[in-house]
Amino acid sequence: MNATEILDRLVGFPSVVGTANDGIVAWIRDYAERCSAMVTVLPGPEGDRANLFITVGPNHVPGYILSGHMDVVPALEPTWTSDPFRLRANGDLLFGRGTSDMKGFLAAALAALPAIADMPLARPVHFAFSYDEEAGCQGVPHLIRRLPDLCAKPIGAIIGEPSGLRAVRAHKGKAAARVEICGRSGHSSRPDQGLNAIHAFACVLLAAVRTGEALQSSRLDPSFEPPYSSLQVGTVSGGQAVNIIPDCLTAEIEARAITGDAPVDLLEPVRLAALALEQQGFQTKWELQSSYPALSLAADAPLARLLEELTGAETLAAVSYGTEAGLYQAAGIDAIICGPGDIARAHRADEFIRVDELAACQAMIERLAETLRS
Repeated sequence: MNATEILDRLVGFPSVVGTANDGIVAWIRDYAERCSAMVTVLPGPEGDRANLFITVGPNHVPGYILSGHMDVVPALEPTWTSDPFRLRANGDLLFGRGTSDMKGFLAAALAALPAIADMPLARPVHFAFSYDEEAGCQGVPHLIRRLPDLCAKPIGAIIGEPSGLRAVRAHKGKAAARVEICGRSGHSSRPDQGLNAIHAFACVLLAAVRTGEALQSSRLDPSFEPPYSSLQVGTVSGGQAVNIIPDCLTAEIEARAITGDAPVDLLEPVRLAALALEQQGFQTKWELQSSYPALSLAADAPLARLLEELTGAETLAAVSYGTEAGLYQAAGIDAIICGPGDIARAHRADEFIRVDELAACQAMIERLAETLRS
């Protein structure tokens, strides 16, 4: 099967983040096994989702990981011009949810698999396909913890997020939390008898705004846009009617951190502001929903130089979106971003990738394997 044919099958699986992914896992497993690869299905604690780890070549010596996620964001945009879970070709363009982010990379890697399997490899190529990346990299930590049982420590990991096939050496880290504030309801004519959760949230919101403003004049890294860490309240929900004292409110808050800042630590002033409300009789609940570290790879790192040779282009310093690369680096494995497509096409209606982008990525992966021949 060529990359377009494989992408057609992958897009056909509506592997939306947070849902079961047994269909796409089974198809990739069967395909890889037909190519004589070693395949391990790694079920996650959720019970209905799994990671996949595929190896070609000797797994007892260090090799390289090709990392990608099988999940996609929902396709609820009303402006889709075709079924988002059915690949549609229009000339050189292939439309469908996940074509750029990032089933295109999976398709290119799997299209290269038969050629790689025919090579006499001295070092292995691993394919690490994860779940629930779109929920804050929830699946891949379980895979990374299993790596010592699956292979020798890899030399490096290439994360195939859409980057125009330009290797990227850094990205920001992220942490997201959900806060719940519960007070006491009642009629709005007697505010003295209730505890207004929305009013109480004002101090939490103020802490978030002030923290975000302070970060703009704190540590700077000109590699990023913007060059500072950031914090925002993304969602707020509470109240029933204008004449009812709102007893509960929930909000979601995220921090994005440049290298050197811990994303979870950036949220701490907001968490403390919420916790302080308990002294006024409110009940609060703070739940960390996701967290992953920033990526920072030196320009002269062997992995960066290798990708420059494979792509024929200089590496890019940084992007502001996050990936699984920081988690691999935190586990002691050098990581870099390099994949087909454009992040600007992701998470929007009529997401697409070009056929030539798939071909270029497949060729890059096959060149990587050529460097590992015995």
